[in-house]
Amino acid sequence: MGDDSHHKDTKTQNLEEEPSSVVHNHAAHESDHEHPSGLRGRLAGLFGGHTHDVQEAALDPALWSARGIWAVKVSLAGLMLTALFQVIVVAMSGSVALFADTIHNFSDALTSIPLWLAFSLSQRGRNRRYTYGYGRAEDMAGAFVVLMIFASALIVLYESIQKIIHPQPIAHIGWVAAAAIAGFAGNELVALFRVRIGRQIHSAALVADGLHSRADGFTSLGVLAGAIGAALGLPIADPLVGIAIGIVILGVAWGAAREIGYRLMDAVDPAVCDRIEDTARGVTGVMDVHEVAVRWVGHRQRAEVHVVVDGNMSTSESHRVAEDVRHALFHALPALVDVTVHIDPAESASGTMHMATEHHRT
Repeated sequence: MGDDSHHKDTKTQNLEEEPSSVVHNHAAHESDHEHPSGLRGRLAGLFGGHTHDVQEAALDPALWSARGIWAVKVSLAGLMLTALFQVIVVAMSGSVALFADTIHNFSDALTSIPLWLAFSLSQRGRNRRYTYGYGRAEDMAGAFVVLMIFASALIVLYESIQKIIHPQPIAHIGWVAAAAIAGFAGNELVALFRVRIGRQIHSAALVADGLHSRADGFTSLGVLAGAIGAALGLPIADPLVGIAIGIVILGVAWGAAREIGYRLMDAVDPAVCDRIEDTARGVTGVMDVHEVAVRWVGHRQRAEVHVVVDGNMSTSESHRVAEDVRHALFHALPALVDVTVHIDPAESASGTMHMATEHHRT
């Protein structure tokens, strides 16, 4: 009940531009701080500086679409350069640990492509077939990232075991060490960048890809350890480090799968439900609040909530209460693009008015 056409239209319009009805709610936020510009601003955005709140980030389409695509492009270029340098050294040295690290770096770079497509697709408006829009495309890309991480772990483990069965000497150990250091530096920079931007725009897929890059960075340090072991006369160190890398990657895959799983299963921070209940209870005419449900669709939230009102209210009065609740929630949670408010008369607290449909609900 309570179909607030004004807020429905303007909130939907947020997918394309931020309307004045929402801007006024955040004027204070904009005046509280200034974002550095130029090169200083870019560096601050990469490794520190201002972090947007989840709710604030959802208001700015440029932040979660164009900025996400920009992050993917930059990280793709950085990882490809790192991986290409390592390919040359692998051909020279025959290091299986460095080969494993290089394979993982290439897979990490390639995961940027589905993310790029997902960010582009998520900008499309909803239609009669995709009635909630294309926001799930990003979560699907995140699932693909997890599969790529898992597959790269299996490749690394296989190649490392093969190297133990069929040992080969490592040549150009100095270059292997240099490539490992370059791999760590390149991946850690990309990881910082991806995680930073991913958290700004509340992108679970981009954060997962950042964690993927961070795992690559630490595995590059493992390659360095293997090269040092080979230099000390312990050639078995190289494939053993490769196995350790594979196990670490499996751990990263599990962590990333858990985060993506939260999104695919419509999990939200319980504090969001608390905020909805507290906000709705503060509206005049609301006697109680129950059955709150919230989900993320892309970078926007949709919710359902039941509110109890005086059973003697007229239809118009109860509708006004529902609209007041919606209005208050839109201001309390800017990421909320729509909310359905169901009105329950106080006399139905015993459930007698819901008996006709109760068996369907259970």
